[in-house]
Amino acid sequence: MKNKRSLFAIPYVVWMALFVVIPIVIMLVYSLTTAASDAGEGLHLTFENFTGMFDYVTVFGRSFWLAIIATVVCLLIGYPVSYLMAKEGPGFQRVAMALIMLPMWINFLLRTYAWMSILENNGLLNQLFQKIGLISLYNHITGSDVEYFQMIRTPGAVVLGMVYNYLPFMILPIYSVLCKMDNSLIEAAQDLGAGAGEVFRRVTLPLSLPGVLSGVTMVFVPSVSTFAISRLLGGGTSMMLGDLIENQFLGGAYNPHLGAAISMVMMVIVLICMLVMNHFGEGEEQAVML
Repeated sequence: MKNKRSLFAIPYVVWMALFVVIPIVIMLVYSLTTAASDAGEGLHLTFENFTGMFDYVTVFGRSFWLAIIATVVCLLIGYPVSYLMAKEGPGFQRVAMALIMLPMWINFLLRTYAWMSILENNGLLNQLFQKIGLISLYNHITGSDVEYFQMIRTPGAVVLGMVYNYLPFMILPIYSVLCKMDNSLIEAAQDLGAGAGEVFRRVTLPLSLPGVLSGVTMVFVPSVSTFAISRLLGGGTSMMLGDLIENQFLGGAYNPHLGAAISMVMMVIVLICMLVMNHFGEGEEQAVML
């Protein structure tokens, strides 16, 4: 029986080796070699690719800062929505789940292009603001003479794109944990005299932390490595790590060795963040059980 189970695992092992392990090894080799190896002069080990990343500290800082902001905004929106859904009846939950998942059925790039048409200088929002006189009121109060509000090609537009695209990844794990929560624990806390705020703070919130940590991870990881959103909504003014890596492999800068080094460092940082959050989650679960 054990041998049969091992046979079923072979396709998974082969898949992981071909599409996960081998690409990581190739990236590691590229990150530790120089461009001279491309000219047939042999492999030359070097750490210059890693030291060269100090020229892009600003890009690293911007990527993590915008990803943190997007994650916090998703958490502030996602937790109340998940809590409301979990407290309502099955009919409401089905409708809410359909509304949350509906945008996910549309292509990622199409959703981002839609936001471009909304945020453009002559887009839907600016046209609405002109018609209701908001821009005229702003010019009257500030003494300026603007024709539109600059919304696209800004860091705020990039954060908005991240929140819109990744918000379901925050809502779903929190909602799943809240739905499975034992209501008898809440009833016991209420019987012991705890108010609504104290029940939430000492029972609901600690028990929902696994879902929160899963949601934070699922939003933060793609946010810090995104490149389509930052390119389309940021317009090149808010270069992030994904844009930098793509530029090293496909752009005019073309330095795959530096791009591989940046990818490896970003992967290590993301893994460390995930380990820290998982360790924090295990500690919270043990504290709740005690």
